[in-house]
Amino acid sequence: MARYKDAVCRLCRREGMKLFLKGQKCFTDKCAIEKRNFAPGQHGNSRKKLSEYGIQLREKQKARRYYGVLEKQFEKYFDMAEKKQGITGDNLLAILESRFDNVVYRLGFAMSRAEARQLVRHGHFNLNGKRVNISSILVKPVDVVSLREKSRGLDKLKSNVEGNASRVKPKWLDFDLDALEGRVIAYAGREDIDLPLEEHLIVELYSK
Repeated sequence: MARYKDAVCRLCRREGMKLFLKGQKCFTDKCAIEKRNFAPGQHGNSRKKLSEYGIQLREKQKARRYYGVLEKQFEKYFDMAEKKQGITGDNLLAILESRFDNVVYRLGFAMSRAEARQLVRHGHFNLNGKRVNISSILVKPVDVVSLREKSRGLDKLKSNVEGNASRVKPKWLDFDLDALEGRVIAYAGREDIDLPLEEHLIVELYSK
């Protein structure tokens, strides 16, 4: 399976903002943006004026990197969003939010989407009672995501759940702390997505 293997902090520096790819580290002084808030590379510290296309491209790259999605997969999601009724940009974000790894992260089982993806691949979660290890599965309303019985004693998962207990869960998800399971109530609306994205720029990029 193709995946990004280089240092993820370089991605935040390239976009000039925190993408929260390293969990708790992003909230400390060790964050790369706190140390070197400029693009990586020899000429990263020089200021360049972006063209209209460059601005649109950066927004698309930012969205891809937030959700940990590769180019072909992102294009597939855009095609799906375009075919659905409603606003294409809102549809695109709702599809990205409904990825299984993102739901695991949103429920508080992981400190970052990358960690959620790893936990899913290692088979720690059930979807509607069945073990799932595919992070790109798209969930739908009434689906139930739960921590497998064998994984409930893992210190890392206990620490994550406790550390994220105060994190506000999106209203399209319902979380039962005692049962360690979450239910998808609805698809995510634009008002439920707290990421600083201008999705209309992505739509404009793909519309050319």
